[in-house]
Order: sequence, then C-alpha cells, then structure tokens
Amino acid sequence: MSTPTPDQHPHRPRPEGSDDDQRRERTVDDVLWSRVQRRRDRIRDEIQRNRAGGHRIPTWVLAALLGLLLLGWLYLIITR
Repeated sequence: MSTPTPDQHPHRPRPEGSDDDQRRERTVDDVLWSRVQRRRDRIRDEIQRNRAGGHRIPTWVLAALLGLLLLGWLYLIITR
C-alpha cells in the first residue's frame, strides 16, 4: 500500500512550486458564491425535513394558541 501523492489527497498541504501554484486562487466572488450555495443547500434540506412531517404538535393547535394569545392581548388593550 503506497501513500497518496499530494494530488491524490485534497487535505494535505501541497509543496511550493507544484502545479497548483499555476492554478488560479479563489477570489472574493468564489468565496461569496460558495457561501450562497451552502446557504441554499441548508434551506433546501430544512424544507425537505419540514415536508417529511413528524411534527409533534399539529399546526392547527399552534394556530389556535396564537389566535387565543392575540385575542387576549386585544382584550387587555380594549379594557384598559
């Protein structure tokens, strides 16, 4: 079993003067674009999890609680 060369192992630092020095370095735009891509991936994954269901409290219960809270708040404002 042989050890991988720097070209085969992406996480190992490459020696100076290698072919990688001739490749273009990452620009600010590349970094920002990769952030956008990661954010899109996280949002897409969250949407898929939400669509899969498995919610512990049904949505209608949460909506009813919100309605009661708003009605109680409105009642307090009107009666003062």
